[in-house]
Amino acid sequence: MPNAPRTTRLAVLALIVLALIWSYNWIVAKSALRYIGALDFAAWRCALGALLLLALLPLTGRSLKPPPWRPVFGVGLLQSAAMTGLSQLALVAGGAGKTAVLVYIMPFWMMAFAALLLGEKPHRLQYAAAAIAACGLALVIQPWALQGTPLSSLLAVAGGASWAAGAVIAKRAFRDHPIDLLCLTAWSMTVGAVILSALALATHDQPTIWSSPQLLLALAYNAVLATALAWILWLFILRSLPAAIAGLSTLMIPVLSVLQAFWLLGEYPDRLEGGGIVLILLALALLGAAGFWQTGRAALRRLVDRA
Repeated sequence: MPNAPRTTRLAVLALIVLALIWSYNWIVAKSALRYIGALDFAAWRCALGALLLLALLPLTGRSLKPPPWRPVFGVGLLQSAAMTGLSQLALVAGGAGKTAVLVYIMPFWMMAFAALLLGEKPHRLQYAAAAIAACGLALVIQPWALQGTPLSSLLAVAGGASWAAGAVIAKRAFRDHPIDLLCLTAWSMTVGAVILSALALATHDQPTIWSSPQLLLALAYNAVLATALAWILWLFILRSLPAAIAGLSTLMIPVLSVLQAFWLLGEYPDRLEGGGIVLILLALALLGAAGFWQTGRAALRRLVDRA
C-alpha cells in the first residue's frame, strides 16, 4: 500500500489534534454544568453535532443513506450515547475533575476487546506500555484520594468501557464493510442523540439557563469541535491504526488535562501526579516503538514476499 506511511502520519497528526480538543473539553464541560443538567448537555452536544455532520453529507457529495444498521446502532449506543452520558454524569456526581479522567481507563478495555473480537494480539512492548501507563494513570488520578462517591467512579469506568466496546465495533465494521467514515459518524451520532434526548426528557429536573454566554460557548465548542470534528478524527484514527495502539495513545489526553489545569486554573500537580505524567510519557514512547516494530516487520515481510 503506497499511501500507508502517509495515512499513518495523518493518523498521528489527528491524534495530536484530538488530544488537544478533548483534554480541554473537560474544563469546558465542567463549567457548563452550572447552567444545564448533565444529560441535557450531553443530548444537546450530540444533537447539534449530528445535525452538523448530516448537513455535511450532501454538501460533500455523499448520500444520506445510512450505513449497515448494526454498526450504526452499536457505535451510536455505546460510543455516542453511553460514553457521552456516563462521563458527563460522572463529572457531576463526583464533584471533582479527576473523577472524569477515569474514563481514560478505556485503552486497557480496548486492548482486551480488540484481542478477543478482532484477533489483534498485543506485542510484548504493548503489554509493557499498558502496565507502565496503568501505574502512571493511577498516580495522576490518585483514586485513594478522590473526593467523590463510588458511584461517580463506576460511572466513569463504565463510560470508558462503553467507549472501548463502541470503538471495537467501528473497527470491525471498517474491516468488514466499505463504510464511509463521515457517514458512519453522522448516523451513529444521530442514534446517540435520540437515545440521550429521550433520557434527558425523562430525567429533566434542572432548569437550563440559556441566557448564559458561557453555556452557549460551551455548546458551540462541544458541537463543532469536541463532538463533530473530534469523532471524525477518532474514527479516522481507528480505521488507520491498530485498535490497541489507537486506544493507548489517548492516554495523552489526561496528561494534557493535568497540564492545562495547571496552566489555566493554577492547579499545581503534586509529586505523584508529576511522576504519573512521566510514566505515561514513557508508556507512549514504548507504544510508539511497538508501532514502529510492527510496521517494520510488516514491511520486511512484503519485501521477502516480493523477492
